[in-house]
Amino acid sequence: MQGSVQSVSDLIGTYALNIAISIVIFIIGKWLVGKLTDATIKLLTKTNRIDETLIKFLKNIIYYSLMVIVALTALKQLGIDTTSFFAILGAAGLAIGLALKDSLGNFASGVMIILFRPFKVGDYVTAGGSSGTVEEISIFNTILKTPDNQKLIVPNGAITSSTITNVNANEKRRVDLVVGIGYDDDIKKAKEILHEIIKSNDKVLLDEANTVAVSELANSSVNFVVRAWVKTPDYWSVKFDLTEKVKTRFDEEGISIPYPQTDVHVYKHKS
Repeated sequence: MQGSVQSVSDLIGTYALNIAISIVIFIIGKWLVGKLTDATIKLLTKTNRIDETLIKFLKNIIYYSLMVIVALTALKQLGIDTTSFFAILGAAGLAIGLALKDSLGNFASGVMIILFRPFKVGDYVTAGGSSGTVEEISIFNTILKTPDNQKLIVPNGAITSSTITNVNANEKRRVDLVVGIGYDDDIKKAKEILHEIIKSNDKVLLDEANTVAVSELANSSVNFVVRAWVKTPDYWSVKFDLTEKVKTRFDEEGISIPYPQTDVHVYKHKS
């Protein structure tokens, strides 16, 4: 009887010791994981080459991956078979993956956006059927702000599966206008005026290949293409200014701008 009591006492002592060691392993492991993760993130931040969103994502991946190792080590100290644990984890992962197929697709797309960086915060883009200024890039979705101040939350899967137009990708953009004049108007004079309008705008890049040329002899007008290169932030202000000046200068110079009209001829039949 006394031997049995001693055996139980030894068993409890052994388990208590294992539990204590497991707790110590977990606490020290968690502390080391935090220190290691912070050191890695600081190193990545100092390079100034990695996007802030990617750094946050990597921080979570590094932290939770190392914590899984710490947890498994602590469980092994308790005598738990971690092989069966991996089997259970794999089965659970498969079930969760099937249930969250769309979310995982958005997650994978978010990783691609963060890694390949087709756009960044502050860019104006058309992506996933929506247009706006990028306010935030997260793992599952991207938040856009429209020019009229609406908030759009676009799933990353929709973005990577469609064409992405990044308006701010390049430093320069070309303003394209089509200007029509009447067939009775002076083509040379109109062309000179259009050149003068381009040169008078101080935001137009005059060292670029700006163009004024007759592009089409249409049904009721002679059409010019007006192409002016500008810095990307100046695109809309220059486009609006050129459009207004074309109208005011043509009015001053007596050059007509044809518009669609219908002539109705009424014939009176003698009875």
